[in-house]
Amino acid sequence: MIRKLFLTFTITLLVLNIRAQETQYQYLSGKDKDHTQTWDFLINTGMKSGQWDKIQVPSNWEQQGFGTYNYYQDTKNPEETGRYKYQFKISKNNADKTVFIVFEAAMTEAEVKINGKLAGPIHQGGFYTFQYDITPLLNFGGDNLLEVKVSKQSTDQSINKAERKADFWLFGGIFRPVYLKILPKANIDRIAVDAKASGAFSLDVYSANAEIGSVLKAQVQKLTGENVGAEISSKITSSEKASTLRGQFKGIALWNPESPNLYQVVVSLSDSKGRLIHRTKQKFGFRTAELRPQDGFYVNNKKVIFKGVNRHSEWPESGRTLSKALNIQDVKLIKEMNMNAVRMSHYPPDPSFLDACDSLGLFVINELTGWQAKYDTGIGTKLVKELVTRDVNHPSIVMWANGNEGGFNYALDSLYAKYDNQKRLVIHPWEKFNGTDTKHYPDYNYVTNATLYGREVFFPTEFMHGLHDGGHGAGLDDFWAMMMKNPHAAGGFLWSFADEGVTRLDRNGEMDIQGNAAPDGILGPHREKEGSFYTIKEIWSPVQITLKDLPVNFDGKIAVANQYHFTNLNQCSFEWRLAKLPAPGDQNKSVVTASGKLKGNNLLPGESGFLTLPLPINWKNNDVLYLTATDQYGRELFTWSWPIKMPAASIITRNVEKSEIQVSETNKVLTLNLDGITYNFDKNTGYIQDVTNQKSKISISGGPALAGVKCSLNDLKHYAAGHDYVVEPVYNSEAKFKVKWIFSSGKPVKLDYEYSISREVDFMGITFNYPEENITGMKWEGNGPYRVWKNRLKGTKFGIWDNDFNNIITGESWHYPEFKGYYSNIYWVTIKNKQSPFTVYTSNKGTFFQMLKPEKAAGAKNDNTNPPFPDGDLGFLDAISPIGTKFQSADKMGPQSQKNMQLNYTWNKGSLWFDFK
Repeated sequence: MIRKLFLTFTITLLVLNIRAQETQYQYLSGKDKDHTQTWDFLINTGMKSGQWDKIQVPSNWEQQGFGTYNYYQDTKNPEETGRYKYQFKISKNNADKTVFIVFEAAMTEAEVKINGKLAGPIHQGGFYTFQYDITPLLNFGGDNLLEVKVSKQSTDQSINKAERKADFWLFGGIFRPVYLKILPKANIDRIAVDAKASGAFSLDVYSANAEIGSVLKAQVQKLTGENVGAEISSKITSSEKASTLRGQFKGIALWNPESPNLYQVVVSLSDSKGRLIHRTKQKFGFRTAELRPQDGFYVNNKKVIFKGVNRHSEWPESGRTLSKALNIQDVKLIKEMNMNAVRMSHYPPDPSFLDACDSLGLFVINELTGWQAKYDTGIGTKLVKELVTRDVNHPSIVMWANGNEGGFNYALDSLYAKYDNQKRLVIHPWEKFNGTDTKHYPDYNYVTNATLYGREVFFPTEFMHGLHDGGHGAGLDDFWAMMMKNPHAAGGFLWSFADEGVTRLDRNGEMDIQGNAAPDGILGPHREKEGSFYTIKEIWSPVQITLKDLPVNFDGKIAVANQYHFTNLNQCSFEWRLAKLPAPGDQNKSVVTASGKLKGNNLLPGESGFLTLPLPINWKNNDVLYLTATDQYGRELFTWSWPIKMPAASIITRNVEKSEIQVSETNKVLTLNLDGITYNFDKNTGYIQDVTNQKSKISISGGPALAGVKCSLNDLKHYAAGHDYVVEPVYNSEAKFKVKWIFSSGKPVKLDYEYSISREVDFMGITFNYPEENITGMKWEGNGPYRVWKNRLKGTKFGIWDNDFNNIITGESWHYPEFKGYYSNIYWVTIKNKQSPFTVYTSNKGTFFQMLKPEKAAGAKNDNTNPPFPDGDLGFLDAISPIGTKFQSADKMGPQSQKNMQLNYTWNKGSLWFDFK
């Protein structure tokens, strides 16, 4: 018993001793936007200026109700300065330690005082971590006063040009945490890990105040604490240079975005007698990242393609002050789109964001700020060091960006390798540099020419600009197909992740997106998903299934391609489901009648094969087949869907007593009455004028009109045809438009139509008018729930959908999905309205439905993101218009973005059935 107590006591002392030798952290601020600390605060201009108040730290002071909002340039109150005060205590037990005060970022220039004395030189640069040794300034065991003066404008004009004249919000304040870092006098200052895919391991250790002959040891471990390989060690032989420890490890699991395997290295500093002085721990991953000129970008000796996005660090209510939870959420959303990469735009992010990229798996381009203007060499040299030394050990980071769009100081390019022992690639985003072509916003022709003639490794670091509903998924299918033909392709990075909306406290919480400057995201400010989210998810799925329609003789075989870089398809799983869908008016939900699961085929990355679905004999009795691919972590990659039956199969006939049709007419109106429903036709145009059932008048009118074509009526024929009655408008021969209404008792009214168009057009089909103010929603069988464009057809799913009316303009309001627009592969649609709901059935697969016309965005300065629509309100179309981007009209976006044409001179034919009961 005594031995056990002694052993327990000894172990406890050992643990306490180890903990005592580890770095201690004492937070003076909160840790994130959701966990803050109250400080005293005074601002000199703008909101709540001129008197001392309280502020939460960390924060951007505008989002705490202080100061002045600015975007792009500090045009209003550029001299804005905030003063902070905070009292704190520090234990007497730390009197023999070295104490640093660390600011993870303060925007833009910070003067720090402890107990009335300067902690060190004023820090310049708003996005970088900096620290001061404040040991001699502290009152250990007593009260201490921290004072910080933060100015938006820097005395270094190159900082103002690089950071404060930029296409993003220009906030102020201490927006990341502040804490004390407490270490032994002799300590490990920082480390830099270089762990290769070969298992070669190199560790540069920078020590402070350590005696020559002190011993450094490093033990690689799994994250569980299990040792990996033997401990490696080295003696300190110089106080000026880093000590390098090297080892070789076998059987290690490599890091990549598909399998983000992480390790940790425990590094200890001991004196020459073996007594532990300091101990630190660092996560890392074994991986090799390199550019191979005129070839591609390689990770772990495999050529990779970046499926990436640009991401600003921003949240509407807190500005650039985020949280670990939000950073993890954003990484998960990026992964959900089947992306594998993210570019930091245009500054280094929170450390917790990079931690999430490491652990969840994303390639990262980390960036020195410089938006179309560069730092001078003096300040730039300091900031490169602060950037690289903070982030050097993240395996997710595979390259550095030295500024953006011309904001390149070439004198800084070589400095990255000084602090980065991995010697990562340095790029200049948008420039041809260092063997890369990172052209911003190329049109389709540029991509084609880069494929034909380019020699550089090609990966646009900004492309498919996502202003409003344009770009992103719209056009990506064509761009990506051409980019993948480039022998030197390395992918690309979409602009951008989320709309940069800010809730303005000086405008009662109004969401400000700065016109057309900030609504560029795939997601809204609060991460609301636009339709492109799902288009990207399908196009960039690492499991590719391209089957468009089920063939007549479908036998369950579906071609599949493995577009992973590192993962065998047998690590994925598949689930198929057969479902029956409810008919119009049926309030029941879809019913899955059969399902099954499959393991992925044994297909290496880049290989193709076939999945065989063991469908039941009666599978054709269902309405839709779904197939879901899931990755090795249980995350859905995508769900594909295929309708099984033809559209007309869902038409409902009603059991009513047969009635005779009644026909009457005046000089202006032809009236038919059948089964208690009255139909009026305009004799001047041949169009239906309105319908009245037993509940209400239904104000459908103006159709069928041939979209985009003016037709003049020659005659309005109407006649009996057996038990049916036919209304047949006859139009001028130049219009090439034929229409026939067929009325049959007990059945929906049938409309047969055909037309021919001999020129290129924005859209093709027929339309009707219906008052927008009467529409309350729509329910339909077809692809949904999002609208489509001609160049953004992927990403939807076939099923039953029900959307309420809204007047959402993408990027200016965010209650998605938007209501107005084009919808694809419509089998039937019920127009919900204030009069009486009515249902229209289609006859052809692939029919598009037009629901009204989206309004042009208030911030749109051109029509690139405002595609053409027919004049009618409700359209049944065979072809629809594409959408462009902020910088390019749709015709510059590739084959799917061109105008429409009739195929092979064959008239387009279709039938609709109208149920007005």
